[in-house]
Amino acid sequence: MKPFSDVVPDTARTDEGLITTHRAGDDLYLGIPDSLTGREILMVSRVSKTQADLFRVGGGGKKVNSQVLRWQRRGDELLLRVASYEKTADSDDPVYQSVQNSSFEPILKAFEIKSPNKDSTGVLINATELFTSDVKALGLPKDMRQRYGARRLDGGRSYLSGAESFPENTDVEAVLTYQADSPPSSSSTGTISVEMNHSMVLLPEEPMQARHCDQRVGYFGVERINYSSENQQADEECVIRRWRLTPSDVEAYASGELVEPEEPIVYYVDPATPKKWRPYVKKGIEDWQKAFREAGFKNAIQARMPSETDSTFDADDVRYSTVRWFADDFPNARGPSVRDPRSGEIIESDIYMYHDIQSLLRDWYFVQTAATNPEARGQNLDPETMGRGIRYVAAHEVGHTLGLPHNFASSNAVPVDSLRSPEWTSEHGTTPSIMDYARFNYVAQPGDGVEQFAPKIGAYDEWAIQWGYQAMPDLETQEERARRLDAMIQEKAGDPTYLYGRQSFRPQDPRSQSEDLGRNAVKAGSLGVANLKRIVPNLVEWTREEGSNYQELEEIYGEVVGQWRRYLGHAARHVGGMHETFKTYAQDGPVYDPVPAGRQRAAMEFVLENGFQTPSWLTDADVLRRFESSGALNRVREAQVGIMEAVLRPERLARMTEITAMNGRESTYTPTEMLVDLREGVWAELDGSEAIGPYRRNLQRGYLERMRELMTGNTVPDGIPEGLLERARSTPVDVSQSDIQALVRGELRALEGEVEQALRRAPNEMTERHLRDVLTRIGDILDGEEA
Repeated sequence: MKPFSDVVPDTARTDEGLITTHRAGDDLYLGIPDSLTGREILMVSRVSKTQADLFRVGGGGKKVNSQVLRWQRRGDELLLRVASYEKTADSDDPVYQSVQNSSFEPILKAFEIKSPNKDSTGVLINATELFTSDVKALGLPKDMRQRYGARRLDGGRSYLSGAESFPENTDVEAVLTYQADSPPSSSSTGTISVEMNHSMVLLPEEPMQARHCDQRVGYFGVERINYSSENQQADEECVIRRWRLTPSDVEAYASGELVEPEEPIVYYVDPATPKKWRPYVKKGIEDWQKAFREAGFKNAIQARMPSETDSTFDADDVRYSTVRWFADDFPNARGPSVRDPRSGEIIESDIYMYHDIQSLLRDWYFVQTAATNPEARGQNLDPETMGRGIRYVAAHEVGHTLGLPHNFASSNAVPVDSLRSPEWTSEHGTTPSIMDYARFNYVAQPGDGVEQFAPKIGAYDEWAIQWGYQAMPDLETQEERARRLDAMIQEKAGDPTYLYGRQSFRPQDPRSQSEDLGRNAVKAGSLGVANLKRIVPNLVEWTREEGSNYQELEEIYGEVVGQWRRYLGHAARHVGGMHETFKTYAQDGPVYDPVPAGRQRAAMEFVLENGFQTPSWLTDADVLRRFESSGALNRVREAQVGIMEAVLRPERLARMTEITAMNGRESTYTPTEMLVDLREGVWAELDGSEAIGPYRRNLQRGYLERMRELMTGNTVPDGIPEGLLERARSTPVDVSQSDIQALVRGELRALEGEVEQALRRAPNEMTERHLRDVLTRIGDILDGEEA
């Protein structure tokens, strides 16, 4: 090894911290102290700057990989190894050695030791190639490389762009350039360039005491396999993600007093946040204080502006969790966090507020409340109203960074009539959990007097934080703590306020849906449609702004159509639905129960009336002709056919068949009954001599096309990734080996006879031509031929 001064010139830029960095020209040297050898270091890799359209959602700041690393000395080399915690065992258990042998740590990279550190307390390596060469774990993820045809990294156009070190983390940034066949933008260059940020975070030497997951309470988890389980097999184990909160006065805490934690959870408001929104972001963070009081802590979560506390603030410093504001037109926000995989401890979080979250809030607020709420009208919300919306979004995203996932069952706890009560909504908002996608109150009607339209942190949130964060200094063992946590859950069992409903791509449980409100989707949807019918005739006036074109009118009208489709989807998911209520052996009753047959029939009737009858209220020429010359027919067709496809999904028909087989026909809404109801509703004109209009003709052709897909088994849209497809088809079904094709064939035969009879009394030429075409299509389907 050479002397330090012979390797690192005096002109190098040095930054001391967890790992001391030395920048010398294009080279990056890292001084690894002896104290770090063997310690767990979490490396979080993010795309800090992106080429346009690289990500389908969001932009800069997106995490692409997270891994635990460990430095290991081997002679004159320093190895960087990747640690794994997928398997675990107690260190005093003989099986521990076997777990270690089957968790051999791969070597990410080997480095020649160039010299001792300057102070001789460690070693110096040249780490330039770790960040600028094609190390798969530190670059574009595999799926993005495949999507854009990224063939290889171009070293000549890749370089280090920054390095800085802090007491608990060291950050390195590098620009990586890939040759690509199909770049997302600037396609003529055949190039993808990104700036990667790699943050190396020192994990606590003593892991936090873990708390195990429970399906009945919503928490993000860290999964592993425990080989020290008392059961006669390796147990799949899950620990929740949460911050480390320790009472500053254990004795006072144990006696029931509110105490401050030794270290509070602190979020900093990004100085890049527009000044007018900073107070609302701050309030959204501090709204969670009342939830932590339920866990016995006061001032447990705090919001600060960097200028108030530390002039050395840097959002890349792991000591600072930050609500960051991104100049990005992605209309959303995200709440990711960095956690210790050994214990689930949340180390740091950066919440991303994208600039155009404002447009999303404006659209939601208008479409969901403008019928009853004058402040929602107009092209822009007043600052106070928008500020309240930003406060809601900030609070929701903070909830994610506290460990809470979406709770889509929460809004189902609220009776629909309560959403029309000024007193109830003023106190509770729209749902017991701000972690639901409950949005704004579309149920309230003109004259109800409701003024509070947004969600709040509610009873479920407070209880979930208590369950996850309450310290138990009086209990010594894991078993004792588990019993207390179970007792907390059982105390609330049966109360829908505390029901957790997990998020899924195609939910089987209609109680756990996105964007819905109230305990009765049909009643809530009917009131929502009534409000949309009030909005459409007023769209031109309520979006009017002198000198503007009709772009905003077009956008808001599209949101109205989308909201109508949501109400139909909320109802349709009751058909063939199964309630999912997680339980343990200590609780009576099944986990899965079919939706009552009466609820299913009412939902089908709602869909037929509000979805498949021509929505003439939605095709207002005074509105549409201001921004389009055509498109109404196709827009309605797409919406109606989309709901048709949802009703006739194979997994729904399979569930209905199984429920009928297990519960009997008398207490079940059978697939045969549903298909007859659908046929009679979609083809109602065949009973008389009524002409079939263009909207209905489109719907009927959509019905036939879906029947064709069911007969051929081609019911999955192209382009759905395999993993997503598995999540989407939650009920296994082989269409060709099920009752589905027999049911479809029977419906088509019945329809064929009805069409033949209706042809004799067709009231006009277009109806006659349509019915003849229908007969041809039915024949093609039944004969297995292409139309």
